[in-house]
Amino acid sequence: MKLWQKKQTTVTEAVDRFTVGDDRLWDVRLAPYDILGSKAHAQMLAKVGLLTTHEAEALCGELDNIMELVTKEGFVIENDFEDIHSKIEFMLTERLGDVGKKIHTSRSRNDQVLTAMQLLLKDEITEIKELTKALFNTWMSLAEKHKNDLLPGYTHLQVAMPSSFGLWFSAYAESLVDDVILLNAAHTICDQNPLGSAAGYGSSFPIDRMHTTEALQFSTLKFNAVAAQMGRGKTERITASALGSLAATLGRFSMDVCLYMSQNFDFIHFPEHLTTGSSIMPHKKNPDIFELIRGKCALVQGLANDFALLGQNLPSGYHREMQLFKGKMLEGIDSIKDCLTILNSAIKEVGVRENIMEDKMYSYAFTVDALNELVQQGVPFRDAYKQVGLDVEAGNFKPPKKVHHTHVGSLGNLSLDKIQEKFNKHY
Repeated sequence: MKLWQKKQTTVTEAVDRFTVGDDRLWDVRLAPYDILGSKAHAQMLAKVGLLTTHEAEALCGELDNIMELVTKEGFVIENDFEDIHSKIEFMLTERLGDVGKKIHTSRSRNDQVLTAMQLLLKDEITEIKELTKALFNTWMSLAEKHKNDLLPGYTHLQVAMPSSFGLWFSAYAESLVDDVILLNAAHTICDQNPLGSAAGYGSSFPIDRMHTTEALQFSTLKFNAVAAQMGRGKTERITASALGSLAATLGRFSMDVCLYMSQNFDFIHFPEHLTTGSSIMPHKKNPDIFELIRGKCALVQGLANDFALLGQNLPSGYHREMQLFKGKMLEGIDSIKDCLTILNSAIKEVGVRENIMEDKMYSYAFTVDALNELVQQGVPFRDAYKQVGLDVEAGNFKPPKKVHHTHVGSLGNLSLDKIQEKFNKHY
């Protein structure tokens, strides 16, 4: 029977399939967190006198036993149950009788799933930050290794000014700092205990919500019961926005890699075991890894918009379409984690072509350096600009033999130590 059934009659199989959807599959991921929430809830019920100490101990003991089951491979939620909440309550009742039936006192599946999802998101954001740090370290290491290897910088996809691999790698490393700041913000949003808000309007029982807040290691409470319920969807949207920012960084870097690997650029290369071939063109070494990262990250960036549309115009209170946030959120998390892992693994094996800027096709990348030399000799900037421009048009331009950039953040002064300090501060 469903938790909400009062008698044996039930909905049709088609209605059950449509309303439950893939929730049983996704709820396997939520199971450990639902058990943690249930243990804290049982202990709180005993504290306020709604359960005896013995009953709470029995419930927590069985919840520990169930935890061992749900964390093993092969655990499933059968079609007899709508979700993990139903199955766990059934298992408790089957093992403890009437005591198991008491676990749902003063709560709803609404605040159960809110609590479980927010606990899960806190852990997932922490893991994503760890993967982000690993990639940051790799990019910073590559920046140091290749700080003196020049490559052309582009604006409008036209040769613009000298850059370097050190500048390129550390640019993306520092971009991750912004993404970590947003991940921290999302974590703060998730770190508010919704348990006790029940169906969104609280309870007439004298529950102790501060107890569960401390037991579940939330930093604070979502005090207003309605606000807690309205957090469903909003929490996922904010988290998706943070993931989208990180995805944008990974996707943009992957686009650079695809560009720089092409024969027209030929700035970087990878071992054959990181590229794929063509069924008819024997020369091909395709950057499939980076193309898929680019595509998957585009989809992750779309999540926040999906969630905004899904939640638009919903009045306060619970609505069934809120369950649609769950699967998309977990898919997005898995996708960004996969992208971080494979990108970090692959980029460690990048090969960099040396002496790229010695090619004559990149001579005009040095026009700014040439006019700056004239300015340092006393020529007004605008006159120096015109002089170099005329030399280019006449075919008389001779690029400077050396590049001398010294200001903070330039290719001659990457300030890697400052970038590291900034990352450490926010991480």
